[in-house]
Amino acid sequence: MSTLDAPSGLTDAQYDAAIQSTLLRIETTVDRWLEADLIDIDTARTGGMLTLSLPNRSQLIVNAQPPLQELWLAARRGGFHFRLNETGQWIDTRSGDEFFSLLSACASEQGQPGLTF
Repeated sequence: MSTLDAPSGLTDAQYDAAIQSTLLRIETTVDRWLEADLIDIDTARTGGMLTLSLPNRSQLIVNAQPPLQELWLAARRGGFHFRLNETGQWIDTRSGDEFFSLLSACASEQGQPGLTF
C-alpha cells in the first residue's frame, strides 16, 4: 500500500482546519484578482464546497470529502482527488500533483494564462 492509499491519520478537527485553510487561501486569491481587476471570477461557498465561475461560464469546483479525508477538484480537465501529506500539501492520489499547482493550471486553461493560487 502506498502512502497515498493509506488513511491520512488526521483527526476530524485537523482535517477540517486544513480544508478551511485551503478554501480561505483560494477565496483570498480570487479577492486579490478582483481588486486588481485581473479577472472576474464569481465564488460561491456552501459548507465544504467552493465553486469558481469563470468569465467564459466554465467552473472549477473544490469540494471537501470528510469521510475519505480528501479534497476533490472538478475541472474541464477532469476530476482529481487529493490527500494531505506529512508536509501539509494536498497531493493527487493518482498523479502525485500538488493541489494548488494543478488548480492554477486548470484556472489558467479555463480562465486566462498565468493565474496562480
